[in-house]
Amino acid sequence: MALGTEAGRYLAFNRDHWALLRAATPLTLSEDDLDELRGINERIDLDEVATVYLSLTRLLNLYVSATQNLQKVTSTFLGKMAPKVPYVIGVAGSVAVGKSTFARILQALLARWPDHPRVGLITTDGFLYPNRILEERDIMNRKGFPESYDTKLLLEFLRQVKSGARDVSAPIYSHVVYDIVEGERALVQQPDILIVEGLNVLQVGSEANEFVSDYFDFSIYIDADELDIEQWYIDRFLALRETVFQDPNSFFQHYSHLTRDEAIATARFIWDEINGRNLRENIAPTKSRASLILRKGADHRVTDVQLRRL
Repeated sequence: MALGTEAGRYLAFNRDHWALLRAATPLTLSEDDLDELRGINERIDLDEVATVYLSLTRLLNLYVSATQNLQKVTSTFLGKMAPKVPYVIGVAGSVAVGKSTFARILQALLARWPDHPRVGLITTDGFLYPNRILEERDIMNRKGFPESYDTKLLLEFLRQVKSGARDVSAPIYSHVVYDIVEGERALVQQPDILIVEGLNVLQVGSEANEFVSDYFDFSIYIDADELDIEQWYIDRFLALRETVFQDPNSFFQHYSHLTRDEAIATARFIWDEINGRNLRENIAPTKSRASLILRKGADHRVTDVQLRRL
């Protein structure tokens, strides 16, 4: 059962009502598949996939099919074959809210639908300015804020994707070295669906009055209480201290030597000075621009869903 929100712009579903919209959509992921898709410190299970993701993939499958049919109608009207244009889905939300794992699982599930087997995934991390430019501009401590992205390059990438270009490349970012990887590119070759995941993909600020979200067919915002996200960030920092930070090539290798108490204090400081500020000032204000909002509880499980009215 759906209820209108106060603003009347969204239909609201609790967890149980949303799960019913799965209908007969089969669960096509195994526990082994999920193990490969989980991020560090993620606790998602198959029950969460069945309850939340299957209804979402059913909805998206209907939207994609409708868009594909519209493209065929347009081609018929014009009397010529139009280039294949991917259906683009944006995924936004805070650091540590679970965007990357969500996007990977969504990609895997959507690729199992017969109508759109080719599903690409790009993260906007690749469109961060290289560290040398951030250092020149004295904004290394604002990495992830809107001004740290090469928005013109990201817009050009999306422009090419939506024009039907056969091969479009994007820079690659390494979370180990905390920088763009020189000479390496991710290639997007006319997928049926392209998922674009990033902190500020719903941001409206643009000098050219052109926005990243202009190129999205559907957008998803992953939401949670800030105190919960902060705790997830601290938990993830502690997990990284025991794993990725141990890598001699890691930009954050010096954090691997911190005691647990020092690591918690450091994570809280980073959250307060960078990630929390970015959430409050730039990310959370874009929530109302999303087509769909997934709200998480303290246990990482989705508690309710809001779907924008057409």
